[in-house]
Amino acid sequence: MPNQTPLRNLHVGLGASMTVFGGWEMPLRYKGEIAEHQAVRSYAGLFDLSHMGEFLVRGPEAAAFLQSLLTNDLTRLVPGRAQYTFLLNPQGGVIDDLIVYFLEPELYLLVVNAANTQKDWDWLQEHKPTHGVELQNITEETVLIALSGPESPTILGRLTDPTVINALPYYACVRLSVAGIPNVLVATTGYTGEWTYELFVRKSEGERLWTALQEAGGERLQPAGLGARNTLRLEMGYLLCGTDMDEETTPLEAGAGWAVKLEKGPFIGREALLAQKQAGLTRRLYGLRSGSPRVVPRNGMPLLSAEGEEIGHITSGSFGPSVGEGIALGYLPPTYAPGAEVYISVRGMLAPLPVVKPPFLTETSLTRRQKA
Repeated sequence: MPNQTPLRNLHVGLGASMTVFGGWEMPLRYKGEIAEHQAVRSYAGLFDLSHMGEFLVRGPEAAAFLQSLLTNDLTRLVPGRAQYTFLLNPQGGVIDDLIVYFLEPELYLLVVNAANTQKDWDWLQEHKPTHGVELQNITEETVLIALSGPESPTILGRLTDPTVINALPYYACVRLSVAGIPNVLVATTGYTGEWTYELFVRKSEGERLWTALQEAGGERLQPAGLGARNTLRLEMGYLLCGTDMDEETTPLEAGAGWAVKLEKGPFIGREALLAQKQAGLTRRLYGLRSGSPRVVPRNGMPLLSAEGEEIGHITSGSFGPSVGEGIALGYLPPTYAPGAEVYISVRGMLAPLPVVKPPFLTETSLTRRQKA
């Protein structure tokens, strides 16, 4: 039996089509993926992310412990800020990608992918020092709701202090009373490319918070499922762990070297990444676009040269509703840099896919807010 989020009955009542993802029964769609996608891009959408794993890491050695496991540099954080990072095996392969929140001195929150929650927890336990670090798995006690879209500040501002939430920078977090619910952790992280608030609340308050957000957003606020979440993240070139990368893939190959700080000092996987960087990559994840709504690359499709030779494969592919064409991420030899052209086979014919650098969509409420 798959796990069920505390909001499952709400989703069923809203007419959601449910599916199993990462060991959890989750909404795939409500009204339809494209309608939900467009609602997030134009107004706002509401996502249940309670399948994600949440761990608290506390104690006087918490920072040093995490610094020895994660690829990004934790010393760059101050309380109230967050960071995207990786957990690697000794070969430099991606165990998981995650977000670490610096809540207060000696206290961090890790948010990990649903399918990897137990694996990540076991890895942390295996490497935890005997003193100075306490780990707490709060996954089953936590509801995580994301409010994402250009109108999300207005909607959330009806339920909490608008001055505070409007002043939050990207990748920040603060504890607030929201809809009369105390101690809600409000974070400006997200996975859609639109300005997003991710709200962490106690399990017992999850339905109350979801309902309050729906009422504050009105009819234009659309509940959104995994289908829309996937096309939204793909248009931004955001990675999906287990699809675009795994334990046989390094962050350098996945084009995420910006989240790896080799100069910070020792961490698990660092030596392998240093060796790979020195030797040079043999493959890299690139963006691909079809130029047509009728040519839609799909996960797992082979990427071909002009002569029909297989040279790589697609990891994530779909129609991009906001860009109006087929888009994909795929691994290719580094000689196929942006500007090159590769192909997929469509009904026995070679269809060209120009190689590009993601994101596929460059103008969103997130990018506009970052420029302001």
